Amino acid sequence: MKTTLPIAMSDIHAHLTRQHVERLFGKGHTLTRWRDLTIPGAYACRETVEVRGPAGSIAGAVVVGPPRGYTQVEVSFTNASVLGIVPPLRESGDLDGTPGAVLVGSAGEVHLDRGVIAAVRHIHMGTADAEDFGVKDGQRVKIRVPGERAVTFENVIVRVDPSWVLEMHIDYDEGRAAGVVDFQLVELIR
Repeated sequence: MKTTLPIAMSDIHAHLTRQHVERLFGKGHTLTRWRDLTIPGAYACRETVEVRGPAGSIAGAVVVGPPRGYTQVEVSFTNASVLGIVPPLRESGDLDGTPGAVLVGSAGEVHLDRGVIAAVRHIHMGTADAEDFGVKDGQRVKIRVPGERAVTFENVIVRVDPSWVLEMHIDYDEGRAAGVVDFQLVELIR
């Protein structure tokens, strides 16, 4: 059975609805692809937003395209502290009971009453990868990060989709604390 996979860190970013894209960047605006991400079809955009919370703001949050059916801001706990927000750990799209924020773009702003989360650690993998690792969608696993500051992450959710490329995602807080280098190999512990 396969045991190693790449890991990558993400910084504060926003997923926007088409309506919010237009409110933030102008009527008829189309997001500008900057670079592709490992999830097929997903890309980092040249557009960024400022995220404002009750205690402070963070400028330069990357927008991730294409537009979605919901607006969501993913933050680390360090980001949340700067903003003065206490986000729950959630999977993408699970927004009930989450705090909001104000997003500011080049043409306007959006006041969200919900949508700020700290994303749970997760692994994207294709169907064949899931078979190779002997895991199923929704399963929780442990991941060992080797190195001088070796650490084991628990409660990592496996997410399976036939189109996905194998990669684990954590936020910068976790990655920096563990000495992670983007795309290094980590070990799945059964």
